[in-house]
Amino acid sequence: MTAVSDVKESLRYLFADIIGERDDTQAYLPEGLPESVVPVASDAIHVLTEYQGADYAKLYVERLKRFVGKRGVSEAMLGDIARLMAMRMSYEDAIRIAHLKLLELEANPDTPRADDVRKLRLDEMVEALPTVVAEPLLDVLGRIGWVRKRVSIRFSTANRFSIRRLKIEASLKRWRRYSIRYSRERLWVERWLHMIDRALNRQPAAAATIVETATMVQGYGDAYRYGLADWHAIIDGLAKPTFDGVLVLPDLAGAIAEARSVALPDPRQVALKRKIAEIRAGGPVASAAAQ
Repeated sequence: MTAVSDVKESLRYLFADIIGERDDTQAYLPEGLPESVVPVASDAIHVLTEYQGADYAKLYVERLKRFVGKRGVSEAMLGDIARLMAMRMSYEDAIRIAHLKLLELEANPDTPRADDVRKLRLDEMVEALPTVVAEPLLDVLGRIGWVRKRVSIRFSTANRFSIRRLKIEASLKRWRRYSIRYSRERLWVERWLHMIDRALNRQPAAAATIVETATMVQGYGDAYRYGLADWHAIIDGLAKPTFDGVLVLPDLAGAIAEARSVALPDPRQVALKRKIAEIRAGGPVASAAAQ
């Protein structure tokens, strides 16, 4: 019942965030949090409050509560969940990059200023816009073949005009929660947490490895897209069928590590798909009776 109630509480904050019924009360650390995890979670609350507001930080806390005191979750694993979830919930989009540049300027106002040029894809820039605006733009980009086109964006603090532009870009965070990217990231984090839960129930020895797979999804541009695609390939090809009882992999953690070792920044995922197929071929398929 506790797990169900924690999930419901997490969903309550999620939907309150979507429909705009929010408050500005501060997020607090969950009860029973081990002392070793307190600094990580405290920093995460601060970062996520800055990133998207108090309710976003509360969503982080509710998600984390699902694993506090949970059987099979060590302090080290809980610390990794706390750290990696904060990393994914503060994902890098153009709004975040602009905000970080302003924080750098605030912390070191006398440091010589240089342009910071990043290569972002057109689709990820558009996906940071509200869905009602983004979807027709993506349709146009798709028709002209520019969805994956990379563009150089300058995030500069070199002069007053550049700083003003960064402030305008950073202020767009109020629209982030209506964006396509925001919706996809919410779903990704929930799926990652769900897979951790399933590992704890079906193959506890693999749980820490599932937690660590979050490091596959980082950054922006092509690297982000490739990492995300590889993550889904490994979860859908190895972890999920094992948890479903369709595939028997006694050492799921080793299988995931083996698959990750060949993952390359390849949009076709040739080496990764071949390795997943080899692992699946070597693992017996569960019979209908066993399922």
